[in-house]
Amino acid sequence: MKRRIPLTTQIFYGVGVSYAIVDQIFAQWILYFYLPPENSGLKPFLTPVLISLALAISRVVDMISDPVVGYLSDKFNSRWGRRIPFIAVGAIPLAITTVAFFYPPMISEKGTFIYLALIGSLFFTFYTIVGAPYNALIPEIGENSEERLDLSTWQSVFRLLYSAIAMILPGVLIKYFGKGDTLVGIRGMVISLSILCVLGLYVTVFLVPEKKYSRPVEHVGNIKEILKEVVKDKDFRNYLLGLLFFFVGFNSLRAMMNYYVEDIMGYGKETITIASALLFGASALFFYPVNKLSRKFGYRKIMLGSLVGLIILTIALSLLGKVIPVKYGFLIFALLGIPISGAAFIFPPAMMSDISEKISKRINNRIEGVCFGIQGFFLKMAFLVSIVVLPLMLVLRGSGEVTKFGIYSSAIFSAVSFVISYVFYFKYNE
Repeated sequence: MKRRIPLTTQIFYGVGVSYAIVDQIFAQWILYFYLPPENSGLKPFLTPVLISLALAISRVVDMISDPVVGYLSDKFNSRWGRRIPFIAVGAIPLAITTVAFFYPPMISEKGTFIYLALIGSLFFTFYTIVGAPYNALIPEIGENSEERLDLSTWQSVFRLLYSAIAMILPGVLIKYFGKGDTLVGIRGMVISLSILCVLGLYVTVFLVPEKKYSRPVEHVGNIKEILKEVVKDKDFRNYLLGLLFFFVGFNSLRAMMNYYVEDIMGYGKETITIASALLFGASALFFYPVNKLSRKFGYRKIMLGSLVGLIILTIALSLLGKVIPVKYGFLIFALLGIPISGAAFIFPPAMMSDISEKISKRINNRIEGVCFGIQGFFLKMAFLVSIVVLPLMLVLRGSGEVTKFGIYSSAIFSAVSFVISYVFYFKYNE
C-alpha cells in the first residue's frame, strides 16, 4: 500500500528536530558552565541562587510564550502553510541566543545575572517559535494515528541522533577547539553545534510541503474559549501532569550525568562521551520495538512500564559508589536508555497529536498549535523546576560547591519525580 506521506518527507520532517541540539546544550552545559565542578578548569560566574533566579525568570517568559505562539500558528495562514514560516523565522535567532549564553559580561555579578536572565528569555522565546509549530506539524499533516506515529517515530530517531551528537561530541570538540583552554573549547563546541541546528531546521523548511498534506482550516476561535474547552478534558490534564513530572526527572537526570561521570565515577570529560553513547545507543536500538509495541498495546501500558524501569535505575544511581560498585555506572546508563526510548522521545509528540485531534473534533476547531503550546508550557515548567532545584541540591552539605551528597540527592529527586509521573499516567485513559 502506497504511503500518503512519502518516506522521504517523513525523514525530512524528522531532520528538522535539530533544535534538540540546543535543548541538550542548555540541559547539560549551562549549569556546568555557570556552576562548574572543581576540576573543570572553569570558575563560577554566579552563585547558585542567582543562577536559579535568572533561569527561573527566563522560564516564566518561556511558559507564557508557548500557548501564545501555538495559537498564533493556528491562526496564521500563508502559501507555505501555518507552521513552516515560524520555523524559518526562528531558526537563526535560536542559534545566536544559544551561543550568547557562553559570552557573559564580566563587569559585575549583577550585570552577569541580568545578562543570563535576558539571554535566557530570548533563547526560550525563539525555542518556542521553532518548537511548538514544528511539533504541531504532526497532526497538521498526519491524517490518522498511524501516520502520526510514523512521523513521531522519525522525529524521535533524529531527536535521539541530535541529542547523542550534543552529548557525545562536546568532549571531542572542546579538546579540538580549546587545545587545553576549557573556556575557548566550550565556546567553539557550542558555535559548531548551533550551526548544525540551523542546517537541520532548514531541511524541514524547504523540503516538507506542508500545504500539500495539510487539511483546510475554516475557523480558529478565541484563545480564551479554546483554553476553557481544552482544560475540561480530564485525560488531557492527567497526561500533562504525567508529562510534567516525567520531564522534571528526565531533565534532572540529563543535567547530573556530567557530575556523575566526573565526581562519582572519577573519570575525565572525555568519558562523558562513553556514558552518553551507551544511553542513547540503547535508546536507538529500542525505537523500532517501541513503535511496534505501541501499535499493539497503545502508549499508556508501555509508558507505565518505562517509568517503573526509570524508578529502579535512578535509585540504583543514588547507590552507585556506595552499595553498587562504580564500575557498574556505565551499565546503569545503558539500561536507562531502554525506557527513555519511548517515554522521552516517541510518546510525547505522538500522544499529544492524538489528543489534539480528539479535542479538535469534539469542539470542531483545528487547535493543534494551542495543544502543543500547552504541552510546551508544561515541558518548560518541568525545565523550570529542575533548573531551580538542581543548583541548590547539588551544593547540599557544601559551601557553594558541588558535593557528592548533592549529586546523590539529585538522583533521588529524579526517582521521586518518576513515581509521581507514574501516578498520573496510571490515571490517564487512552
